[in-house]
Amino acid sequence: MLLRPASATWFELLTARDELGRALRILAATGQIELEAHSDVSSVHLLPQLRAAVDEYRRLSQRYAEHWPAPAATPADTERELQDIAAAALEDLRAWAVSAEPLVARLQQLANERSALELLRGLLANAVTTLPNLSLFVATGPVLATRAYLLAPDSKELAIPAAVLTQRIAAGGRDYLLAVGAGESIQGLDEDLSAHKARQFTLPRELPASRAAALAQAVARCQEIMGESHELDSELARLSASHAVGAARADLEFIAWLADHVPELAVSERFAWVTGWTSDPAGGALQRALDGAHVHFLLRFPETPQGLIGPVVLRNPRWVQPFELFARLLGMPAASEADPSLILAVVAPLMFGFMFGDLAQGAVLAAAGVLLRRRYPALALLIPGGIAAMVFGLLFGSVFGREDVLPALWLRPLEQPLTLLRVSLAGGSVIVLIGLALDAVQHAWAGRSRLWWSTRAGLVLCYLGMIAAMFDTRTLWACLIGLLWHGVGTGAQAPANRLKAAGASLGEAAEILLQLFVNTLSFVRIGAFALAHAGLAAAIGGLAAGITSRPLSWLLLLLGNALIIMIEGVVVGIQTTRLVLFEFFIRFLRGSGRPFRPLPGPAVPP
Repeated sequence: MLLRPASATWFELLTARDELGRALRILAATGQIELEAHSDVSSVHLLPQLRAAVDEYRRLSQRYAEHWPAPAATPADTERELQDIAAAALEDLRAWAVSAEPLVARLQQLANERSALELLRGLLANAVTTLPNLSLFVATGPVLATRAYLLAPDSKELAIPAAVLTQRIAAGGRDYLLAVGAGESIQGLDEDLSAHKARQFTLPRELPASRAAALAQAVARCQEIMGESHELDSELARLSASHAVGAARADLEFIAWLADHVPELAVSERFAWVTGWTSDPAGGALQRALDGAHVHFLLRFPETPQGLIGPVVLRNPRWVQPFELFARLLGMPAASEADPSLILAVVAPLMFGFMFGDLAQGAVLAAAGVLLRRRYPALALLIPGGIAAMVFGLLFGSVFGREDVLPALWLRPLEQPLTLLRVSLAGGSVIVLIGLALDAVQHAWAGRSRLWWSTRAGLVLCYLGMIAAMFDTRTLWACLIGLLWHGVGTGAQAPANRLKAAGASLGEAAEILLQLFVNTLSFVRIGAFALAHAGLAAAIGGLAAGITSRPLSWLLLLLGNALIIMIEGVVVGIQTTRLVLFEFFIRFLRGSGRPFRPLPGPAVPP
């Protein structure tokens, strides 16, 4: 039944311990399982061992990840014991690290040297003032020390110690600072400039006195560094291939996925026990996937263990699924609650289209929904909303806010505002009644139909009497009968003190009826926003008609309609959401369910 959410089915899978990794990978690929640990099997806990391996892998990654190749597309082998897979992969990475550490250290040394040379090149090539003799500058010591800094863009006034000589140089839109002073004073300057985000760089010890020669030497050294770095990278690639680093990373990424997403697993010496929930009630998809991978397994679907509450699965047609967003704003409906998505697939577009009735503007909204739904899934709601706006645009005879293009198949909003408000009020009454009906259905699902018929049915009769009284006041007798019905039924539910319970029910009935009245009256805003939309469109049309220049008139119409689509599209969407959440859902939806969260598959390397 589409209105009733389904509870996910509890499953238990027994597989060989050496096939556990492959089985979990296959199950995750189906997108139809959520794992939850629950087993009385005497077992050792495997995951702490795997998490220790993952921690070591991540520590190695911090040091070496930029020098590793990408993980292989799939794990090299998932048919061994998981701890054996992790241990073998870590052994490969450790062996690689022993051989690669001197190469990585040299690469980092060269990268630091090249970075300093690039800054020196910028200084030598772009300085707008005369530079000091850098060959003398770098030859100081042991009493004097020198420093070169690249200053942060916002560095203005710096606190320079009196014992330090400095020269500030502008070069290529950047500011450099050269400093000479006693060792202690220079160290204090280092601390001060570090606080100002200045970057210190080291100059080569042997620099020619000539600026041009120094620049040529820096360029030549950068080329030498690039050549040596390329050779080191090639050597690291050779080491990675010989130690199968890509395959080892794929194995450890798979182990990391297990450690991050899989709860505690029960394993014995030969077998592993996997438990959880599935959205595949018959289990056919799970069995086909495991059979296709040639996994040895035993899969069964016993009763849900005591104390566990299953997640909820909404089974709606594809065209209804975008409207599940509304219910999820309050939380997932429980298995004993109604899923209003199918009803909203009709009601929400009607409300939106009524408030935004224009044939051409609705077409723009629908087209925007088609174009943007893949990037922003929630905007798929613009498609049915835009189509409904097109239908009401035909009924109102409105095209881009103009009413002189098409005849109105029903009415012009500004010519019959009271009719528009009455229709919106009547539609609101129907929506509130649907909410009350869903409340009755939920009582029936929970085995509480007798309670609903003895109490709340009387309030529904009162509400119907209130609505009918707008056309014939004689129906107010139904209100009195409904109040008596509710009072007597409430008293019957409390045999120990029936009079007190019946009296208290009058206060409860008054509060609920007032809420129903306010809920219904809120739907008048649908007609009010339809009038506001028509009025704004008429205003823009009137302004455009008053312009004698045809190009300017069309430009004003274009900009005015764009403004209406952007602003009123948002406002009408908000009002539709508000009416759904606070006037419709309040009658029946509590959102106390737990959503089904499928186990995500391992990340696929780029």
